[in-house]
Amino acid sequence: MTQRAPDVSFVIAAYNAADTIRRAIDSALEQSDVDVEVIVVDDCSKDDTCVVVEEVADPRVRLLRLAENRGPGGARNAGLEAARGNWIAILDADDTVSPGRLSRMIGLASASDARIVVDNIDVLNLDGRLERMFPEAELARRRTLTLAAFIGSNVLFRSTYNFGYMKPIFERRFLNAHRLRFEETIRIGEDYILLASALAHGGRCAIDPSAGYCYHIREGSISRVLELRHIEAMMTADREFLARHSLDVEALAMQRRREKSLVEAHAFLRLVEHLKSRSLAGATRVALTNPRALRHLRMPIAVRLRRLLVPIARMKPATAVAAERPTSGESPHASKG
Repeated sequence: MTQRAPDVSFVIAAYNAADTIRRAIDSALEQSDVDVEVIVVDDCSKDDTCVVVEEVADPRVRLLRLAENRGPGGARNAGLEAARGNWIAILDADDTVSPGRLSRMIGLASASDARIVVDNIDVLNLDGRLERMFPEAELARRRTLTLAAFIGSNVLFRSTYNFGYMKPIFERRFLNAHRLRFEETIRIGEDYILLASALAHGGRCAIDPSAGYCYHIREGSISRVLELRHIEAMMTADREFLARHSLDVEALAMQRRREKSLVEAHAFLRLVEHLKSRSLAGATRVALTNPRALRHLRMPIAVRLRRLLVPIARMKPATAVAAERPTSGESPHASKG
């Protein structure tokens, strides 16, 4: 007898997540009114992540052990290949979802003929305060997320939150039909590129204004600094994205704004490096090449760097900026710094 496919496959990429993985799994299993499977992909953890997962006595949970560390994109792709659910939900190993989230989002997808759904986000701070990321009225007004709006919100040096923080669910059939997977060659912005690609392929994305995903800010999280190589990787990924997709006029205009912000960010970080090394000649060359980088020196460098939030940054305290994961795969597979 052919086993009925679950409604949802949760894909959890895990690296050294022994202290939080059980909480994430439990929240996925507690979904109401939908059938779920939970696929935990261990990316060569050095702690007891696998032991904790194997202790979960529930047949809906599967553990995949990778033979080599593939980074967050590679680990998630392994989960996507193993998934059987009609919908794919990516869950970070240190976060949780509310019990009614998937039922509500799938219902919205059915009502609006959407292939992708995003929702609001709660942020659980260290002191126990729960903060809502986006004003519900603003999301309710939009109803759908367009490619132009998504790209436009992912412009660096913005002071507002961007839609790259959102954790979408995808119809698995849609992902497979367009051969959409996470980019494994980049360790920065793979989430952004996947959603942008899905939107570029015409995937209708509905917005649920309520919050169902919860970011957990944890003690002892590693502070990361956004480096030149991170910006360069993002610029390369964007060029490849443009080579694969034809954008409409509005989306292309937003992409040009994003490109300019990346160039400006690259120049600003070069300027900062020169100033720190007391290289007046180097700083002068950068300033002459890209004078716009100078305007960001009006405020303290550390403050300006914090404004340089990349799409997946998660509002963690950082010495310079809460940036995305480092280029080595050996880091917790969450982008919260």
